[in-house]
Amino acid sequence: MSVEGTPGGSAAPGGTELPGGTLSADGTAGPAGQPDAPLLEVSGLSIEFRTSAGLARVVQNVSFQVGRGEALGLVGESGSGKTTTSLGIMGLLPANGRVAAGSAKFRGRDLLQLPGEELRTLRGRQLAMIFQDALRCLNPAFTIGDQIAEPARQHLGLSRSAARARAKEMLDLVEIPRAAERIDAYPHMLSGGMCQRVMLAMALVCEPALLFADEPTTALDVTVQSNVLALLDRLRADLGLSVVFITHDLGVVSELCDRVAVMYAGEIVEIGNTHQVFRTPQHPYTAGLLGSIPGMAGAGTGRFGFIRGTVPAPTAWPHGCRFNPRCDYCEPDRCTVEPIPLRPTDPGGQARCVRSAELELAGVSAAPGSAAAV
Repeated sequence: MSVEGTPGGSAAPGGTELPGGTLSADGTAGPAGQPDAPLLEVSGLSIEFRTSAGLARVVQNVSFQVGRGEALGLVGESGSGKTTTSLGIMGLLPANGRVAAGSAKFRGRDLLQLPGEELRTLRGRQLAMIFQDALRCLNPAFTIGDQIAEPARQHLGLSRSAARARAKEMLDLVEIPRAAERIDAYPHMLSGGMCQRVMLAMALVCEPALLFADEPTTALDVTVQSNVLALLDRLRADLGLSVVFITHDLGVVSELCDRVAVMYAGEIVEIGNTHQVFRTPQHPYTAGLLGSIPGMAGAGTGRFGFIRGTVPAPTAWPHGCRFNPRCDYCEPDRCTVEPIPLRPTDPGGQARCVRSAELELAGVSAAPGSAAAV
C-alpha cells in the first residue's frame, strides 16, 4: 500500500533520534539495526501492580522473540499474564502498574527506555494493537472514517482529504462492503464483525511492522471469527506483517501462528514451534490445555478433558513450579522447592518443567478446530 498526501508520496520527513542510531520517519532502523536481528526481542520482562495487599508481580521474567513476518501465539487461561505482557511492551499499563525489570527491543531499541513522546511516535506508526471488544473501544461520537483517518493524520502527516481517502482505502482492504457509504457511519450502526474490521483498519492504516492482536475475535460468532482471522492471515502475508496473537483459542494458534508461547501464572512455561508443541508438548500445563479440546481427549467416554483447580492469585504464587498444585505429575521434592527455569527441549523448544525429559505427554496429531478454546 502506498501513502499519499505528503511530498513525494512518502511519510512526513524527519526522523526520531534514539540512542545508538536513528529511527527514520518510515520506521526503518538506523545504524544500530541488524538486518538478521529479531524485529522484537523481549528479555526478562517483569511487571508488577500496586494493590491493597502490596506489590503483586503479575508477569515474571518473560522472554521471547518475534521475527520479521512471523506470527507468535501467546496462549493460556485468563489471569496468565498474556494481555499484561503486551500492554507493558506497548507502554499502556494502567497507573498502578509498572515494568519492574527487563527489556523489549524493537529493531534494536529498548521500548521500555524511550521517553514518552518517542514511544508515542512509534506506537501507531510502527507498533499497533487490536483490543478486545471492538465496539467498546471505538468512540461512539465519531464516524469510523474519522477514527481511521486520525492516526494517518497524526503519524503520516496527511491532509484531511488525503487521510479520508486513506481511510476509504483501508475499509476496502479489510473488505467492508460499500466502503464509500460506510465511511460516514458511526460504530453503533455496524455489526460486531464490522467493528472488528474497523479496528483492524485503524491498526494497519500506517502500515506498522508489528501488530498485537489481543483476543481479536472473542466477541464474534464462529462464522464471523473465521472470516476475520482469514482476513488477518491474508493481510499478514500480503503486508509482511509480524503479529503477536493473544488468545485462549488453540485453533487460532494452530492455524495462524508459526510459534507458540504458553503462559501460566505470569510465566512462560513452554515455547517452541507450533506444530511441535501441539504434537509433543513438554509441559503438563500445555498437555492439559490440549487435552481440554473437545474430541481430543476422553474419546469415547463422553467427557471433556480438564485441568483441576484455577490459576492462583498473583499475591499467592506457589513455591517452586507455579503449576504444581494442579499438576498430576508433581513430585514434591523436585517441583515445590525452588523456582523452575526454562530448560531446552528437543527440538529447539523450551519448557519450565524438571520432568520434561522423562514424561510422555499426549499431544494432538491434527490442528484443533478454531472453535476449540481453553
